[in-house]
Amino acid sequence: MALTSWTTTGVFTGPGGVRTDEAGIVTGDLTVHTTWDGREAAVEVLYSGTSQRFTLTGSPVPCPSQQGSRSLHQAVVEAVRAGGGACVPRHDQLWARP
Repeated sequence: MALTSWTTTGVFTGPGGVRTDEAGIVTGDLTVHTTWDGREAAVEVLYSGTSQRFTLTGSPVPCPSQQGSRSLHQAVVEAVRAGGGACVPRHDQLWARP
């Protein structure tokens, strides 16, 4: 199966930024990138205009479908905008959303 990816640029972090595995908390103007391989989704952030990627803490997560990966991506974008040291939403929280 081919990889599917979602990218959203110009996402400004809320107060407290987001938590990454490599750099700890990052803040500012980020690009959110989600890649789905048919089984799980991996989420990375990078400072907009750069190529250095950071794994968002909690990634990768099991993801049942391509539509699920799109929903996950949108949930991550919203979490980045909220800040507060945001991580990838937990699987049980994401799929329980209305």
